[in-house]
Amino acid sequence: MKQDNTKFMKFIIVCILLIYAIISFIPFVFIILTGFKEQFEIFTNGVFALPNKFNLSNYINVLRGGIFGYFINSAIVTLISLSLILFCSSLASYVFSKLDFKFNNLFFGLIIVSMTIPVHVTLIPIYLLTQRMGLYDTIYALIGPYVAFNLPISIFILTNFMREIPNELENSAEIDGCGKIKTFFYIIFPLSKPGLVTIGIYTVTTMWNEFIFALVLTQSKINRTLPLSIWEFQGQYAANVPMIMSVLALAAAPMIILFIFSQDKLIKGMMAGAVKS
Repeated sequence: MKQDNTKFMKFIIVCILLIYAIISFIPFVFIILTGFKEQFEIFTNGVFALPNKFNLSNYINVLRGGIFGYFINSAIVTLISLSLILFCSSLASYVFSKLDFKFNNLFFGLIIVSMTIPVHVTLIPIYLLTQRMGLYDTIYALIGPYVAFNLPISIFILTNFMREIPNELENSAEIDGCGKIKTFFYIIFPLSKPGLVTIGIYTVTTMWNEFIFALVLTQSKINRTLPLSIWEFQGQYAANVPMIMSVLALAAAPMIILFIFSQDKLIKGMMAGAVKS
């Protein structure tokens, strides 16, 4: 009887998760299919009707409209920022998790508190600082804010992850003659890869979709990132719903592909950080 109840509960959970997955996937399917429609189909067949034929003209026009340049800018900013975030957060997390020093908890608490600072409060100071540094209206102006606002959450996650790595491994390395730097690069850093993957996926998604800093710190079209392309196309094709939907589909595609190929590593990283060693 107990086994039957367990199977029934598993069946219910699977059904709930399946329904949730379908509901979550429907909007993206709607966006893709709408991108294949002609503009008149929205008014004649309705918004939710299937396209009469799969027309690629909207996607081709978007690609010809310069979205690839926005894509390159977003990729450059995201990759540079991600590299700095992973490097700095891993070093800081090692210090907070494995080194015992005065005011350790105080500094770690300040990092946690910094996560509560609203982005909009810092816009004017960052704008003025960027101008004085000569970085305004360049894609490199976005790197500093992206790193600064993603570092606290990255340090928080990775510190808790590194705390679960057994201290015996570090002690064994010290007995073998490894210093703190070698211990970090040869033992702690490789064992932290699941946590780094989790942070990487989270921060890449955040930076790829970031809008406010890109809007404030860049002005010329050549230096704008992908989220601003959506804003620009929406202004140009406000009445052309299929065109706007094709822009949204192309902008979201890289992150969806990234998640599909890295979801197993993301789940392993989240579980590894939650399970005691």
